[in-house]
Amino acid sequence: MGAPQVFRFEELGMADVARVGGKNASLGEMVSELTARGVRVPGGFATSADAYRAYVAANGIGPALRERLEEHRAGRATLRETGAAVRELFLRGEFPEDTARQIRRAYRELCARTGRTDLSVAVRSSATAEDLPDASFAGQQETYLHVVGEEQLLAACRRCYASLFTDRAISYRELKGFDHLTIALSVGVQEMVRADLGASGVMFSIDTETGFPHVAVISAAWGLGETVVQGTVDPDKYLVFKPLLDVAEAPVVERTRGAKLHKLVHDPHAPAGTRLEETSPAERSAWVLDDADVLRLGRWAALVETHYGRPMDMEWAKDGPTGELFLLQARPETVQAGRSATRFTIHHLQRKGRVLAVGSAVGDAVAGGPACVVRTAADIESFRDGAVLVTEMTDPDWVPVMKRAAGIVTDHGGPTSHAAIVSRELGLPAVVGTGDASRRVADGQELTVSCAEGDRGTVYEGRLPFTVEEVDLGALPGTRTAVMVNVASPAAAFRWWRLPADGVGLARMEFVVNNIVRAHPMALVHPERVADAGDRRRIDELTAGFPDGPEYFVQTLALGLAKIAAPYHPRPVVVRLSDFKTNEYAHLVGGAAFEEAEENPMLGFRGASRYYDPRYREGFALECRALRRVRERIGFDNVVVMVPFCRTVAEADRVLATMAEHGLERGRHGLKVYMMCEVPSNVVLAEQFATRFDGFSIGSNDLTQLVLGVDRDAEALRALFDERDEAVTRMIGEAIRKAHAAGIPIGICGQGPSNHPDFAEFLVREGIDSISLNPDSFLRTVRRIAETEQRIGHDPAGRRRATMES
Repeated sequence: MGAPQVFRFEELGMADVARVGGKNASLGEMVSELTARGVRVPGGFATSADAYRAYVAANGIGPALRERLEEHRAGRATLRETGAAVRELFLRGEFPEDTARQIRRAYRELCARTGRTDLSVAVRSSATAEDLPDASFAGQQETYLHVVGEEQLLAACRRCYASLFTDRAISYRELKGFDHLTIALSVGVQEMVRADLGASGVMFSIDTETGFPHVAVISAAWGLGETVVQGTVDPDKYLVFKPLLDVAEAPVVERTRGAKLHKLVHDPHAPAGTRLEETSPAERSAWVLDDADVLRLGRWAALVETHYGRPMDMEWAKDGPTGELFLLQARPETVQAGRSATRFTIHHLQRKGRVLAVGSAVGDAVAGGPACVVRTAADIESFRDGAVLVTEMTDPDWVPVMKRAAGIVTDHGGPTSHAAIVSRELGLPAVVGTGDASRRVADGQELTVSCAEGDRGTVYEGRLPFTVEEVDLGALPGTRTAVMVNVASPAAAFRWWRLPADGVGLARMEFVVNNIVRAHPMALVHPERVADAGDRRRIDELTAGFPDGPEYFVQTLALGLAKIAAPYHPRPVVVRLSDFKTNEYAHLVGGAAFEEAEENPMLGFRGASRYYDPRYREGFALECRALRRVRERIGFDNVVVMVPFCRTVAEADRVLATMAEHGLERGRHGLKVYMMCEVPSNVVLAEQFATRFDGFSIGSNDLTQLVLGVDRDAEALRALFDERDEAVTRMIGEAIRKAHAAGIPIGICGQGPSNHPDFAEFLVREGIDSISLNPDSFLRTVRRIAETEQRIGHDPAGRRRATMES
C-alpha cells in the first residue's frame, strides 16, 4: 500500500488544512480537542488532497480542466457550459486502486466502531482553500446524505470531487482571487445523524447582524439542515448570552418562533435521496429546541469560539431516535469578526416612503435602485447590474448575480441562511423572509432597501435620500458625567452596542409590551372578559405554544427586556415600569375591555397609581414576574427598576409594598429601585422620596408639562413647551441639590439633552450625575459635555463613571 490518503478525524487538526481542507481539519480539531469537554461530533474520516490529485492524474483530467477554464476566461464559454463540462471530467473517472482500497478500509473500520455493518454516513466536501478567516466558501461544494455501503460511498466521493467545480464555486473563487488549479478537495465521511427524524440548524458565536460578540445565535428547524442553510424555511431563532452561561440558570435573551412550513426528510426513492414535505400544525406551533438544548448549544458555541480564538459559524443536528445533539462542522465567521469595534458607519434614512415589504434585516446599510424580479435560477442571466435583486429565495447558485446587485430582497429565508451569509460577505443590504415581495414588487420599480432601522428590514417604494456617517469611537473624549442611552427596543440595543455608554438610563417597558407582546396584560389574565371576537382570536394566535396567557406575557416581556440589558451588562440598565395612558392601553389587543375613557389621560390613571389598583393589580403582578425572571433566572442583576409618575410619598410606599409582595423587594438580591422625578411634588418633597428610593431620574417632558401647565402633545402650545424655561431649570437644579444632599444619584432621561445641547451644558454645570441620551445624539452630545466639563474645571481626561451603579 502507498502513502496514507485517508485519515481518521482523531488524527487531524487545524495544522492539516492543506492536507484535508478547512472543514475536515476543523472536524478533526474538535474531535481531538473538544470531545473531552462535552462537545459531540459524529465520528468519521477524511480523504486527503493527495487522494484528489491522484484521481486527477490517474484520469488525465488536468489538461482538459485547464483548457475549459481558459475558454471561460476568454469568453468563449459561459459559466454554465464550463461548469458542466468540467464536472463531467470528474464524474466519468475511476479511483486509483490504492485510493479506493484505503477508502473502503476506513469505511469498514467506522462500521466496526459503531457496531453496524451497513452504517449510513454523510459525505461532505472540504476544499483546501475553504473556511479561511477572510472567506467562508460556505455551501460551495456538495454534501450527500444517507450513503450506505462501499460502492455508494465511492460514487459519492466522486460526485464531491465534481462539485469542486459547481458554477457557484467557480464564481466564488474568481471573486476571491483563488486559483482553481491549485485547490484540491478532501472528502469527509461522518456517521449519519438522523436529523431527518429530529432537527438541525445553524449557529454563530456572534450576532451576525450587529457584530455584538457576547451572544450565540441559533437557528433551528425540523428535519435536515439544508432548509435552514438555503433559506427555504423560516426557522426558530434563539439568542444565548454567553458571559452568563456558567452563572445564571437560563441566560437566553431571545426566542422567536418561525413558521417552519416544510422539512427535508430522507427518501431513498427520490433522485437526491431527500424529499421536502409539509410540517404538521403541531410542528409549526412547537419550539424546535427546549431550554436545555439551547443552553447546551450555547455552551458549545462558547467553547468552540474560545478554542479557535475567533467568532465561529457552526452547523448542528439533533438525532431523532436518541434526542442527542451534535456539531457537524465549525468554520470562522468571516464578516462581523473582521469589523472594527470602534470604527463603523451609520446609515441614516432621511425620510420614509410607502412600505412594499418587511422582513429580517441583513446588514445595517441602505441602498436603492430599480427592482429586477428573478423568479427562478433559469432566469438568472436576465439580471441587470446595479439593480435590487428580488426573488423568492437566493441560494449559492445565485452568487454570480448577487455580487452585481445593489441590494437583495427575498420572500423566504432567515438571517442565518446561506444567502444572508453571502450578502453580508459582499457588503450588501438584504431584506429576507418578506413573504411576498416578489409578487408585490414590479420589475423595474424603483426601490429603497433599508436595513438601518433595527432587526426588521424595510423595502420602500422609490429611491429615498439617506446619509452615511463615519464614526471613530477612539476619538471620543472622556467625561466625568456618566453618559447613558435611552433604548426604545431590543433591536435598537443591539444596533448601538458599540457606543461607549455607561449603561441604559431609560428602557421603556411599554415599548416592548406594545410592539412585541401586543396584548393587554389583563386580557391575557382574563380572556373570558374580552368581548371582541377578533381580539379573542388574536390572543389565541399570540399565545399558541405557551401554557397560558400570563406565561406568554411574562416570557415575552422578560426576553425583550433581557435583550435590552445584554449589550450593557454589567453596567446598569434602568427599566421603567409600564407608563401607558388609558387610551394607549386600550389600543392593545383586548385592551378596550379593561380601560375606561378619560377626559385627560395624560393626568389620569397612569404610572404608579395603576400598580396597586384592583383594575390593574393582576397585570402589574405579571410585570413583576417578568422583571424577576430577567434578574434571577436569565441573570441580568444589573437591571434597575424605576417607578414612573409617582404622585405622593404615600403612593410610593404602596407601590414598593406591592412590588415586594410580588418578589421585587428593594435590596433583595441587590435590587435597586429608582423613581422618575417628573411631578413637581417629587421635587418639593425630594428629601422624603429619597429615603424610599435608591436614585432619581428626571423626566423632563412631564416635569416641563406640569411646571408650565402645557400639554406636551398640544400642537397649538408647542412654542411654550421648553425644558430650558427658567421655572423648569430651577426645579431641576433643586432636585439635583436635594438628591445629592440625601446621598443618592440623580440623572436625566428625558428628551431635553438630546434635543438641546445647551440644556446638556446646563445639567453638567448643575452637577448632574448622569445624562441619558437617544443613541443618534450620543456622539455629538458627549463632545459637548466634555467641552463643558473642561470649561468649568471638571477632569476632562477622567474616565466616565456610572454613578447610577454606585
